[in-house]
Amino acid sequence: MAARPTTHKSGNSATPDLMLIFPVIMLVGIGIAMVYSASSEIALRYYAGEYYFFTRQLINAMLGLSAMLVCMVLPYRVFKPLSYLLLLGATILLAIVLLTGAGHSAGGATRWLRVMGVSFQPSELARLALIVFMAYSLTKKQVKVADPTIGFLPHLLVLGVFSVLILMQPDFGTIAIFWVLAWMIMFAGRVPLRHLASAMLLVMPAAVWLLISSDYRLKRYMTFLDPWKYPLDEGYQIIHSLMAFGSGGIFGKGFGEGYQKLFYLPAPHTDFIFSVIGEEGGLVCVLFVVALYMVILWRGLRIAAHARDCFGSLLAFGITASLSLQAIVNMGVNLSLLPTKGLSLPLMSYGGSSMVFQLACVGILLNIGMSEKI
Repeated sequence: MAARPTTHKSGNSATPDLMLIFPVIMLVGIGIAMVYSASSEIALRYYAGEYYFFTRQLINAMLGLSAMLVCMVLPYRVFKPLSYLLLLGATILLAIVLLTGAGHSAGGATRWLRVMGVSFQPSELARLALIVFMAYSLTKKQVKVADPTIGFLPHLLVLGVFSVLILMQPDFGTIAIFWVLAWMIMFAGRVPLRHLASAMLLVMPAAVWLLISSDYRLKRYMTFLDPWKYPLDEGYQIIHSLMAFGSGGIFGKGFGEGYQKLFYLPAPHTDFIFSVIGEEGGLVCVLFVVALYMVILWRGLRIAAHARDCFGSLLAFGITASLSLQAIVNMGVNLSLLPTKGLSLPLMSYGGSSMVFQLACVGILLNIGMSEKI
């Protein structure tokens, strides 16, 4: 997708894109219901109340929808002067997680900051900061974007800093999303393909080394190739995820009737909520959820193609690509089409900072679409 040149058309559309709002609200609503179904037994056993995760997800959704409304009425161009501030803030927060001992650990990773009992994942801010920075930077450099020292290397440097900080958490899956997302935005911003391809050839050996140098990453990859070979450890969650989809059939077992969520499927309300949907809603609900994400992808790309300026076009494209990539990776992992990664399903999985930032990004996307009738 080529970025559009800056124009000076007048007049704004006061009507938000309802065809984008509808699937977003539907996904959030279905997600809240499925978080309750997936987590009620876990909450009852470990948190003395079946509504523990449900009520918190309701709060997360309300905060996220509020952020969406604010960003929907906030002109997207205000993010131009904020791009470097967002970049600096995200870098500082990622460093604080690792270097000050303030980071909160869970599942063998230190990815969260906890303030007054509320957990916050700085990598969510880092992703938004990366999208905004690259959209602004590539917009400024359109005339000289073919020069690798101007259109490519500065973005590679920022990406490298984020990668090092996130790798130390560790969170290899988020790094992969960042790199693919950055490459897509640079391609959309007209960075020559030869620069992107040449750099990728240099990056691939480093990625392979990171894979084989870590026992748990290598075992995850081997498990992806044959999960049934490791049924009691690394292959356990994938096997039970596939069992959930298989037992759900076409129409599912019914809401709340799933079996794999009962302490067989790890993280059923976060990373593997799609499997619970498959078991309780069947193929019909799985295809419906996929269709909702496809509508978001369609409307997001349409907004990007019709944006009034280059910055709006690249910003809309980056947001759309970010949501779509994460959804594809999560669903691919749940279906054993991709190696296991600790990534949530956008707009549906349990989580505070992820829900707020994702809905805020949708609000920005809506504002870009409202800037011109499409």
